[in-house]
Amino acid sequence: MADGRERVQRSDAFVRDAMSAWGDSVLRLALAQTGSRADAEDVYQDVFVSLACSPTKFESDEHLKAWLLRVTINRCHDLRRTWWWRHIASMEELDREPSTSEDPTSDSVVGGRGHPKDSCPPLWDALRRLPERYRTPVFLFYVEEMSCARIAEVAGCRESTVRTRLQRGREKLRKTLEGLDYEAI
Repeated sequence: MADGRERVQRSDAFVRDAMSAWGDSVLRLALAQTGSRADAEDVYQDVFVSLACSPTKFESDEHLKAWLLRVTINRCHDLRRTWWWRHIASMEELDREPSTSEDPTSDSVVGGRGHPKDSCPPLWDALRRLPERYRTPVFLFYVEEMSCARIAEVAGCRESTVRTRLQRGREKLRKTLEGLDYEAI
């Protein structure tokens, strides 16, 4: 390649192992970012195709997981920059009722391996409506149970920035959910 990096073709077994280990996390994050099952599946596919061709040498399983989540976030950003997303998807979003948004932890989303105890459509709708800069850290912290240090590594920012975004994201969620009966959630 012109930039000096070699194109690497990883084994099918390596990609399959990564998909079985972290595929659910990638899909849940993509769904939380896009709000659409179809778009999330497209992002999921792109992420693992990128893994198959990436020249990156992974030092550990945690490094691989962080790389996969970072690529997922980047692919979601790329999707939002497309003409279709900016013009057509925004109109579809207006037509969609809040109760039809998919819960990224529901059994139907991750093939039965989600966290149904956490399922709550109003909460997922509120999370989906958070600005991306708050949605990603909140999702990674509470759903993926990642530490602030690990989120900072994935997001490419300082740990103090992650803590600030978590605090602001929680405040925005609290305001959004203020009128709801928390016992019902």
